[in-house]
Amino acid sequence: MLGKGKKDGPRRKSIVREYTEIIAMAVILAFFVRTFFIQAFKIPSESMEDTLLVGDFLFANKFIYGPKFPLINKRLPGVRDPQPGDIIIFKYPGDGKTDYIKRCVAVEGQTVELRGKQLIVDGVLQDEEYAKYYHGSNYGPFRVPEGHIFMMGDNRDNSADSRVWGPLDKDLILGKAMFIYYSWNKSSRGIRFSRIGDIIR
Repeated sequence: MLGKGKKDGPRRKSIVREYTEIIAMAVILAFFVRTFFIQAFKIPSESMEDTLLVGDFLFANKFIYGPKFPLINKRLPGVRDPQPGDIIIFKYPGDGKTDYIKRCVAVEGQTVELRGKQLIVDGVLQDEEYAKYYHGSNYGPFRVPEGHIFMMGDNRDNSADSRVWGPLDKDLILGKAMFIYYSWNKSSRGIRFSRIGDIIR
């Protein structure tokens, strides 16, 4: 019995070490992927209806605009810059902590104007099938400064966006919304199966 115990000791330690290394590698890999490639987000408000609903869970592509290094204000080169029409996750300018999601409607150098239920960018009326209005309002014209983009919710009369807190500094951008991986309807307490897998546009 004693001899068997001595043989099992090193083996048990090697198994524990092996599992510890696997778990550590999994944690490091998950951190790496979350930091530089993909991150999950949940839709908390109605500001992007009907494109995104409260209870939608989505993945965002963090690589496309250039991921940021944690704790330091450095960003890797991105595949491309944000473009009008992109649905973007970013840190709320008011506190730099809360995750927000809105649609980019104009980029630096462009002029934005809202007349009732019509969005006009650089003097051109925009065709926005996704935009939702109840009453409409007027805003601008406003020229987007360098290093910023102009964000608006698709639910235009129920969205606190760049019309309220100003243009978004591109340093606050986290990523571009990709697709819905889960959706929960709190009212009916059921899963919205029809939304799962939807590409976000």
